[in-house]
Amino acid sequence: MAKYEYKRYAGDKRRNPNTRYLILALVVIIVVTVVLIKTHGDGGSVSGLTNNGGGQVVETGSDTGAGGGNGAGPAGSAETSEGSDTEDPGAGGASAPPISVGTPPIAFNPIPHSTANMAKATLELIDQAIKDLKAGKVVAARDSLNNVLLVDLTPEYRKSVKKRLTELTAKWLFSKEVLPGDAFCELYQVKPGEVLEKIGKKYKVPFELLMRINGIKRAELLQAGQTIKVIKGPFHVKIYRSTFTMDLYLGNQLFIKSYRIGLGTKETETPTGRWRVKSGGKLVEPPWYDEETGKTHVAGDPMYPLGSRWIAIEGLDEQIKQRVGFAIHGTKDADSIGTRSSRGCIRLFNGDAIEVYDLIVPLYSEVRIVE
Repeated sequence: MAKYEYKRYAGDKRRNPNTRYLILALVVIIVVTVVLIKTHGDGGSVSGLTNNGGGQVVETGSDTGAGGGNGAGPAGSAETSEGSDTEDPGAGGASAPPISVGTPPIAFNPIPHSTANMAKATLELIDQAIKDLKAGKVVAARDSLNNVLLVDLTPEYRKSVKKRLTELTAKWLFSKEVLPGDAFCELYQVKPGEVLEKIGKKYKVPFELLMRINGIKRAELLQAGQTIKVIKGPFHVKIYRSTFTMDLYLGNQLFIKSYRIGLGTKETETPTGRWRVKSGGKLVEPPWYDEETGKTHVAGDPMYPLGSRWIAIEGLDEQIKQRVGFAIHGTKDADSIGTRSSRGCIRLFNGDAIEVYDLIVPLYSEVRIVE
């Protein structure tokens, strides 16, 4: 399994220069904001700014029923792969109540709770994030920056804020440490007879993620009485067709990371709407059936197109409930990322496909596809 590429982020800035780098980057963001204020005035609004602490794959070109795609999935299904990388002013971080582990998936675009002066509120949030980082308060800095994403920012500005948030995940998310005040992570003592898969289902995260963050090499090595770090899921993704981007969120508001993707062609377009990861839809290098040639290909074949992972999705909205065969999957054709070249599925670089596979879960992880 591929390893995450997140760099270690230590709190003591004498031991780790990343803290100084992050603070410098935030200072630059403030300077840019001031310039924008002088150029465009103080107009604007802030939305809800609060400081919240194997199967066989069938490839068809059909636009109904089979959906059309070139990924991996259960027999009789097909897929299409296309995505976009736009910047969504409301997708990233409204404050929300604590995650309820027992509730079904919900839409994760928060409704604005209030409005305020964009420039003033943005500067205050970034300034607070800098202060928190200097004080070693990674979670508080994360929450302040996450709320900045609620502002109607330029794409370049938003991309910079997202990059800082992704860098912070090395410390609060992808590590064994549970930081003070983090409502998304906690320590868990393993009970007699429990296995990682059962614990993962309880918190709505894949057991592979629990293995990674706790340094567990084999799931069967888990012992009763052992204390491990758990993450309160589920994770969700939002796909922007216009920019070939997929954003990953934890819960219904916390931005984690962006991925570049590939999408379906104009003839086999990746349909918009609200989807979720299908039950039993996560597969590792499943066989792929090409309806055009009538041949089945397996991983390692020159014509095998699916890459390392396959994540089948199913429609939740009425207009897409009958559309089947769509999935998120890896690809052997790296040049197809950022283009419309699939039969409708969402393509990822293979390393990214493995990472996403280890983060989202069937039935509870939503996939929202927008223009």
